[in-house]
Amino acid sequence: MQDEIQVHDKIFVPYLTQEEIESAVKKVAEKINSDYANECPLFIAILNGSFMFAAELFKHIRLSSEICFIKLASYKGTTSSGHVITSIGLDTDVISKHVIILEDILDTGRTLSRFLPQIEHQQPKSLKIAALLHKPEATVHEVPLDYNCFKIPNKFVIGYGLDYNGLGRNIPSVYQLKED
Repeated sequence: MQDEIQVHDKIFVPYLTQEEIESAVKKVAEKINSDYANECPLFIAILNGSFMFAAELFKHIRLSSEICFIKLASYKGTTSSGHVITSIGLDTDVISKHVIILEDILDTGRTLSRFLPQIEHQQPKSLKIAALLHKPEATVHEVPLDYNCFKIPNKFVIGYGLDYNGLGRNIPSVYQLKED
């Protein structure tokens, strides 16, 4: 893991290693395997940021299960825009299915608070949320978080699927914005 990296005009410092992330994701997968034994859950991964989390988690899911993707966005630069944009909608039926939403990061809760009613309206058998990262200090809209890998401070992070203006998603670990 490099000491510092530059993405666009910002400097980022190491925060979580790839090994720490993979270990935590595996533990969440084991919990889901236990909670859904003999069930066939549907995972809904929210793009773009959750793709690496979803892929790593899914490698450890030992259940019959489905996965689909939806694209929701609320970030511009390093701050939330306040608007949730749906650019790829849900094309899978969730009625009477156990649904687990996969999110890269739960910070303000705005994105999920706007999306959850749409899913609940389709009457899933159950609805749970799994997030790689959670920023409790940033929460404005309370969202039930059922599975979480890491609670982190309210600082901007990139890597492992998270980006800064489109770059940094391919970094295999998580970096935090360097404080001046």
